[in-house]
Amino acid sequence: MSKKWFSMALVLTMLASLLAACGGGGGSKEPAPEAGGNTPPKETAPVDPNQYGDTGGLTLPLVDKPTKITWMLPSDKTDLNTSLIAKEIEKRTGITIDFQAYSKATFQDKLRVVVASGKLPDIFHGLRPNELKKIGKQNAVVAINEYADMLPNFKKLYMEENPSVLSSYGDEKGNLYAWPIHNLNRDVNHGFMYRKDIFDELGIKEWTNTEEFYQALKTLKEKYPDSYPYASKNKEYIFRDWAYGWGIGGANYPVYYDESAKVWKFASIQPEHKEMLDFMKKLYTEGLLDPEFLTDTQESWTSKMTTSNKAFVTYDWIGRLDMFYNQIKDTNPKYDLRYGNPVGPTGNGMSLPKIDAGFGITVTNNDNKEAALKLLDYLTSPSGATLVTMGVEGETFKMEGDKAVYPELTDVPLVDISVLEDKYGLWLEGMYLNPDRRSVYYNFTEKEQEAQDKRMNANSFEPLDPVLNFTDAESATIAELQVNLEKSSNEFNSKYVLNKGYGDAQWAEWQKTAAAQGADKMVEIFNAAQQRFDASTK
Repeated sequence: MSKKWFSMALVLTMLASLLAACGGGGGSKEPAPEAGGNTPPKETAPVDPNQYGDTGGLTLPLVDKPTKITWMLPSDKTDLNTSLIAKEIEKRTGITIDFQAYSKATFQDKLRVVVASGKLPDIFHGLRPNELKKIGKQNAVVAINEYADMLPNFKKLYMEENPSVLSSYGDEKGNLYAWPIHNLNRDVNHGFMYRKDIFDELGIKEWTNTEEFYQALKTLKEKYPDSYPYASKNKEYIFRDWAYGWGIGGANYPVYYDESAKVWKFASIQPEHKEMLDFMKKLYTEGLLDPEFLTDTQESWTSKMTTSNKAFVTYDWIGRLDMFYNQIKDTNPKYDLRYGNPVGPTGNGMSLPKIDAGFGITVTNNDNKEAALKLLDYLTSPSGATLVTMGVEGETFKMEGDKAVYPELTDVPLVDISVLEDKYGLWLEGMYLNPDRRSVYYNFTEKEQEAQDKRMNANSFEPLDPVLNFTDAESATIAELQVNLEKSSNEFNSKYVLNKGYGDAQWAEWQKTAAAQGADKMVEIFNAAQQRFDASTK
C-alpha cells in the first residue's frame, strides 16, 4: 500500500504546461500511454438497481449511455482491461474503464511524464495534497465537494459524518480535490513484542506498566547474563515509537498535540521526553537495552530475536509474530513471539487514522468528470467496497461464517490481497476507497488477532492529533526547519542515552539549542493552523 510522492518542485515546474493543456477546465480527452488495450465501450443492458446490494443511494447504471473513462494507477497486472473488476464495473455501472496501469516501480516516473504533458487521465493519484490544491485552484481537477448532491456516499461520509475532512484536506475556500480513503487501516499494526516461551519458562508475567517492563528485562538479564533483553532495528525511530507511551507521540512527531492544554508542542524538549530518555538510559546502563539499538541491521536483529538467549523483547510490525516462528519452527517449535502491552506512563500506543486523503485520488476537469465522480462514489458505497476488495459473491467468493472463501484459489497457500489483485484485479491501489472489513486483508492469525483484541479491549490508543491544513508559505517553513530539528533531536537523544556524562545540564542546553534552531517557530505555525482548523469546524 505504499504512497510514494515526488517533490513539490516537480509540479511547480510543470504547472505552466499542465494548465495550458487543461485550458482552465476542458482537460484533454487524449489518453496517457497505456498498458492495456483500447476496446470501444459496449452497449450495456439495464440492470436491476437492487441487484448489487447497498449503493448508498446511487442508481445503477450510473450513466444513460455507454461511457469510457481512463484511470491511471500502479499495478503489475498487465491485463486489467479484461480483468473481472473491469468487466463487472462495466456491467453494473455502464462505465468502461481504460486502465492506464504501470508497475509500482515506474509509476511515479510515468506520472511525472503524464502531468508534464497535460494529457491527464480522467482519474489518477500520486500528487501530494499541496500539489493537488495548486492545480485544483486552476480548474485542472475538480473540487469534489461542489458535486456533493450527486455523490450520496461522499456527502454522507465526508460532509455529514466527518465534516472536518474539508478543513483538514481542502484549500482555504474549503474545496477538496482529493477523494479520501475511509476505514482502510487495521486497528493495530505495530507494537511491543515479547518471547512468551521464555517469559513462561522463567515465570515472568507480561508487563502491565513501565516498572513491570523494567523488572521483566532485569529478570531476563539475570537468567541470561550474556543477553541484551531489548533489541531494536528501528534506529533513531525508537524515540518516535516509544513516544506514544509518554503522551508525546503523533503523526507529526517530534511536533505533537497536547490534548489537555489544546496546543501543539515540540516533543523533544518536553519533561515527558526527558523522562523517556532517562528510562532508556537506565536500560542501556544496566545492559537491558542492546548497545547496537541505534545501528543494528534487520538481519542482525532477526538473528538476535530468533536465537534462544540473545534478545527477548522488541517493537515491530505484527506480521513478525508468525514470520519469525515460521522461520525457526523446525529447530525451535516452542518459539512463541507475542504482542505485548504498550510501555510508558500513559499505557497507550499508536493510533491509526480512519480517514486519509493523502493518496491524492483526483478527477480531471473534463467532459467525463461527472461519470468519474459517480464511479468513485459507487466504489465508496458498501456495494462497491465489496466489489473492489472481495469480488463478486457467488462468483469469485462465498462466505463461510465471517470469512470470504475463494473456490478457484483453494490450491493457494495464502490468499492475500496481492493474490486477489493478480487473479481478479481486486485491491488496486487508488480503487479501495472504503474497504469491506470482511476482506482477507483483515483476516488475522491467532497471534495477530490477539494483538487486535488486547489493544481494543484496553482501549490503549493515544488520541489522534488533528490533521492540519498549512498554507504554502507555512509548508515551506516547516520543511526548512524540520530537517535540522529532527537531525539535532536524534543526535541529542542518542548522546543522552549513550553518554554517562549527559544529564540535567546537557538537557537544559539542548532546550536552548532547539529553540534557537526554530522549534518555537515550528510550534507557532502548527498552533496558527490549529486556530484556523478550530474556527472552521465550529
